[in-house]
Amino acid sequence: MSIQVGLNGLSFLVLDLFTKKVELIRDIKFAEKITPQQLLKNLIEEFDNIDLLNENFNKIQVIHDNEVQTLVPSALFEEANLSDYLKFNAKIFKNDFITYDAITNQEIMSVYVPYVNVNNYIFEKFGSFEYKHSSTVIIDKVLQIEKNIKEKSLYVNVEKSNIDILVISSNSLLFYNKFNYNTKEDFIYFILFTIEQLELNPEKLNCKFLGSILNDDELFKIAYKYIRNVSIVSFKKMNYFKNKNTKHFTILNSYR
Repeated sequence: MSIQVGLNGLSFLVLDLFTKKVELIRDIKFAEKITPQQLLKNLIEEFDNIDLLNENFNKIQVIHDNEVQTLVPSALFEEANLSDYLKFNAKIFKNDFITYDAITNQEIMSVYVPYVNVNNYIFEKFGSFEYKHSSTVIIDKVLQIEKNIKEKSLYVNVEKSNIDILVISSNSLLFYNKFNYNTKEDFIYFILFTIEQLELNPEKLNCKFLGSILNDDELFKIAYKYIRNVSIVSFKKMNYFKNKNTKHFTILNSYR
């Protein structure tokens, strides 16, 4: 079972790794951003209401989806300095628990603050489990998709109120950041701002979308208006569960 937790929503994935069968995929979007305390309350309600979530699982993992995160090159990384890496990029508190993931084959660490109350609840309910940040999952998978492709590509993972933007070139991550948006104008602004800051050419750049977006969406249409080469990544490249659209990209690709 994989659980994605964020202040904008919750997702659950129950699957059989042997048969590659998805037994449950459930996505709950909140009307507005909530608190970590309310997040835990909603999580507990899901476990109370869905029997399948209370089965015995061979593996359980929690994916923490938030903006309290930054990337640090391994060469500069010191575990004793976790708070220093985050304090210039996000608001943190003295008693925040800070941890990190290693990005596969990139010599990069993703430093972040998980939802400790969620982790504590899952541990009390199931015992040991794994957890990581959503950026780790997204970066790892996009790098797999782009393996052996030399030209620069810009990827945008779309969720209800936030987007992850990545720039990949020659098997390397050049850029990653998460942005919150409310309107389609916000959405395209962050994409074009990234393109401008990295001095990329919107006439030649390949912009590839993942997540909750379709060809007839307003978000896709406005991107096509400003960027020549836009597309949605084929579901065949995304995961081995034969999911037929780009929705639930992060949680479906959370198993390496």
